Amino acid sequence: MTIKENDFRKIDLNLLVAFAVLYREQSVSLAADKLHLGQPAVSGSLARLREMFDDPLFIRSGHRMQPTARADALHCELMPLLEQLQSTLFHPSDFNPATAKATITLGMADWVETWLMPVLLPLIRQQAPGIQLSVIASDPFTDQANLEGGEMDMVVNMAEGGPRWLESTPLLAMPFVALWHPQQVPLNGPLTQDDYLAWPHFAVSNREAGSSQVDTRLAKQGLARQISYTTPHFAALPGLLCSQPGIATVPAALAPLWQAHWGLSTSPVPVAIPPAQLTLSWHQRHNSDPALTWLRDLVSNHLAEYSLKQAA
Repeated sequence: MTIKENDFRKIDLNLLVAFAVLYREQSVSLAADKLHLGQPAVSGSLARLREMFDDPLFIRSGHRMQPTARADALHCELMPLLEQLQSTLFHPSDFNPATAKATITLGMADWVETWLMPVLLPLIRQQAPGIQLSVIASDPFTDQANLEGGEMDMVVNMAEGGPRWLESTPLLAMPFVALWHPQQVPLNGPLTQDDYLAWPHFAVSNREAGSSQVDTRLAKQGLARQISYTTPHFAALPGLLCSQPGIATVPAALAPLWQAHWGLSTSPVPVAIPPAQLTLSWHQRHNSDPALTWLRDLVSNHLAEYSLKQAA
């Protein structure tokens, strides 16, 4: 339901509070004491209430003020609303993932989704069955605009820096590995730099992102890869590697999955490149959102455990 703003122009919330206390105490003096106001102020509030509702509301009977039928009806309708408003404004309820209902839009690259979600989604379903996730493709050129515009609630990516409103927490350092199919590239790992440069490469790039860290490091040595195919999708690489000679350099988390499903071989990259920092980012306006805070903690804790297992 859409509210009608003009209906509230003459309403003072304090008057409704005064009404609730007057109804309970049935005395102007007692109500004034509870409200920490003078009796004239409470009498003035009662006068305004009578004008607003076009009803006496309270009729003096001895030392008490008895509510009219209109006051009884108003009290029955208003008290639940005032209690809910008080709870919302001053006593926010604790977030309970087991009963929470929310839809969260999460940005991530396809390799992150392939690696992370088969493990993370069952945890979410188990702990918060009412939380629905919608994943959209992460793109370093548009992620910040999507966060600012509300198209995504948070993003898992490898971006660095950003505007003041961007909040980020580091998740883990992700190394890279080289992958190939042994029937297409007859090499046994670990690869030498000569092995690595002797074969065509399948690369992943978002639009025209420029040279990768691998190419930058090779260029400093006066060397270069032969990149025969570029795609924005990591998911395209296993099929390419199985169908033709070539090497792909990918985040190390993909290697076990692709080795098991596609029979690929793996090796450390024979070029000194630092691992990429995987981060979780969101707009600062969501700092206090209970559902997003819960999911951020879940992702961070899960990847902290993953890092410990990898280091063991």
